[in-house]
Amino acid sequence: MANLVGDVSSAARILPELNGEKLFIHHGKGAYLWDDKGRQYIDTALGFGAVLLGHANDSVNAAVTQALADSAAPSWAHVREHGAATALAQHTGALSKVMFTNSGSEAVHLACRAARAYTGRRKIAKMAAGFDGWFDDVSFGNVTSNEASFSDGARPTTERTTLLRFNDFEDVERLFAEDQDIAAVILEPMLANAGCIMPLPGYLKHVQDIAHQHGALVICDEVLMGFRLFPGLAGLREGLDPDLASVGKAIGNGVPVSAVVGKPEILAGFEEGRVARGGTFSGNPMACAAVTSTLAQLDESDFEMLIKRGDALRQAIEAAFKSQGITVVTSGYGNVFGIWLSADAPVTYEQAAHKANPAFTNALHLALREAGLLMMPSPYGRIYISFEHTDEVIEAMKTAFETAAAKLKPAFADA
Repeated sequence: MANLVGDVSSAARILPELNGEKLFIHHGKGAYLWDDKGRQYIDTALGFGAVLLGHANDSVNAAVTQALADSAAPSWAHVREHGAATALAQHTGALSKVMFTNSGSEAVHLACRAARAYTGRRKIAKMAAGFDGWFDDVSFGNVTSNEASFSDGARPTTERTTLLRFNDFEDVERLFAEDQDIAAVILEPMLANAGCIMPLPGYLKHVQDIAHQHGALVICDEVLMGFRLFPGLAGLREGLDPDLASVGKAIGNGVPVSAVVGKPEILAGFEEGRVARGGTFSGNPMACAAVTSTLAQLDESDFEMLIKRGDALRQAIEAAFKSQGITVVTSGYGNVFGIWLSADAPVTYEQAAHKANPAFTNALHLALREAGLLMMPSPYGRIYISFEHTDEVIEAMKTAFETAAAKLKPAFADA
């Protein structure tokens, strides 16, 4: 009997069996992963968005190896932390103060603490079906939950968390009319974990404006999308002026690291010791080395080319299914997008829940896996590409989707 609960330490890693076999990854390099049987796969999960430079990047690995050799846990302030913070702050605009943490969930949790401490209010408002970490407060209303769909009609609320309908302009105004205890609203550049639902034009700015009018802060949750469209915060590119942001994933290219970045006055309580923070491994030497190396490489990377490749892949995927009489559409950006068995992409979670087809995405996952490509099996999953997904890799991905579409035709062709 296995000692590991459910075979994995994070439920997101659970995959269906293929021909009676479970998948266990042995190693990765560039755009590829190899399992314990030596089989090679093109990876599109990429550490759920963390691996942007490609698996086992030589420069990042070298920097982390040197930091490990120097001491994994020196306890006190060390020589790499200030440099990593400076490198990060150079990409985050007015959010010039940095506190390192270890995971995206921790970063969001600490940002929420900062907002509560600064405003003196208790509640955090998050988007229904958004994923802002697995801690109890912000896991409330996650995708597929009853709360996310406002199933009983009323706004789902706890003592510390309340929900907003994504892309509903009037709902944010109703929220602040109903509740004067909102410390902050958490915004994502898109509702990524609900299948890459894109914001309507002006929506994010509208939420920010209403929140600020009522004395609430704005937290941009950039753990997934930060540094993926360009070397910086996606929300800033959308014209937002957040007070705080959580970042992670891509800033360390797969090495566990995250951070809260914020305006100096918002984070002053931490600096002055009035607000508690801690974490034995927060800002550890390996994490800081990874951040410094990763950001230096991202500054020299061609994001426009990467997104162009991804957009070409999206078009090819839709065309591959169309040739088999199956209508699909993609939503998101060129280097992170979802696939829907539908003629149009959802713009609300209600639409997404209606369009979600677990049988289709599970079958697609298995067909692609047989063809040498790994994709999330969830209807709310995403396809990521990295800078190691070259034109040659993209062409191989197109072929894999053509093979999978042909295999799925008997079950999913349009009636």
